[in-house]
Amino acid sequence: MIEFRMPSLGADMEGGTLVEWLVKPGDAVKRGDVVAVVETQKGAIEIEIFNTGVVSELVVPVGQQVPIGTLLARVDSAMRAAAARPATPPASPVKPPQPVIPPAPIAPPPAVIAPPPVTQAAPVAPPSGAAPSRQPVSPAARRLAAERGVDLQQLTGTGPGGAITLADVEAAQAKQPPAEVTRRRTGFDPAAMRQAIGAAMSRSKREIPHYYVTQTVEISAALRRLEQMNSERPPPRRVLPAAMFLRAIALALAKTPELNGFWEDGRFRPGDGLHIGWAIALRGGGLVAPAIRDAGLRTLDELMAAMRDLVQRARASGLRGSELSDPTVTVTSLGDRGAESVLPIIYPPQVAMIGVGRIVTRPWVVDGAIGPRPVVTMTLAGDHRASDGHRGGILLAEIDRLLQEAETL
Repeated sequence: MIEFRMPSLGADMEGGTLVEWLVKPGDAVKRGDVVAVVETQKGAIEIEIFNTGVVSELVVPVGQQVPIGTLLARVDSAMRAAAARPATPPASPVKPPQPVIPPAPIAPPPAVIAPPPVTQAAPVAPPSGAAPSRQPVSPAARRLAAERGVDLQQLTGTGPGGAITLADVEAAQAKQPPAEVTRRRTGFDPAAMRQAIGAAMSRSKREIPHYYVTQTVEISAALRRLEQMNSERPPPRRVLPAAMFLRAIALALAKTPELNGFWEDGRFRPGDGLHIGWAIALRGGGLVAPAIRDAGLRTLDELMAAMRDLVQRARASGLRGSELSDPTVTVTSLGDRGAESVLPIIYPPQVAMIGVGRIVTRPWVVDGAIGPRPVVTMTLAGDHRASDGHRGGILLAEIDRLLQEAETL
């Protein structure tokens, strides 16, 4: 039996309120499936399960507040569920003997032949009228319908035997007004979020020995590359400078792994990958920093698409729990309306955070001559228990080098 508990969604969250179950006892689940929605200071968060099996019990009722670590549900492991299933087939071997039953001799009497017509096709007709209530539905389609608020009774299946498939649910969901699909998203309480952020940052400044290193980077080459890429693209597909910065940061972090990970139990634990938390300002105040997983393996276009997706879902309370607990390092970019530089505060238990300021035009010396150039200031906040300013400086120098050679990004 596997215990499914309330996960930690970051240092600034102590718990939440269970607002919806998306599964019921008897449902099969696999790793990564969304099984519940929890309301936190960060808004409504979709909670994923990390095991495969069959739900045996939902422990916490809807509407109950639960701290981190609370038992939410019990799940039979996939092996136990598979082992339990063979117990039923043994009963089926009893069926083979049925055909062997001597009543075969009874078949000769014509009286037996008459009943079959009595089982006329008329009984088959009622089911066709009642089909919507008994229509077969694939388990995946049932879960998706529950997650997206699609009424299965209103669907006509296109699968084998009229079964409702994933494609049927997705097509029906596309026709629904957004309000129906996101009915459970209730937003967040800005005051509660501000309090949670304050508590986490107070802990950070109290417990983490911060050091800071800063570098101003000339980005003419990076902006020229973006101009070339975007020249024939419509606005929704254009790549912004933030994606270029993120790509350079990810590649540079791969060379300084001691800045990508966590300080836990008195020692440094490297991240299991390079998952960059992207800080997003929410409308009405507040911040979240969901993860862009495997950022170093993504192209510029893929990073831009991931950033757009996270911003959209963060502001609609559509983030998943794993996206808030996975970041191994965080980047905050102030954009074109922010300040020229920012001194970030490390988000525990991470050991580094990088702040990117606004792009500004400054006098710059190139080949002995002074001229106007676009520059951006980057600042690394590092945890002195895991690294030092020398390694932090190497990271910023590598980011600078990569942006000068932007055609390789």
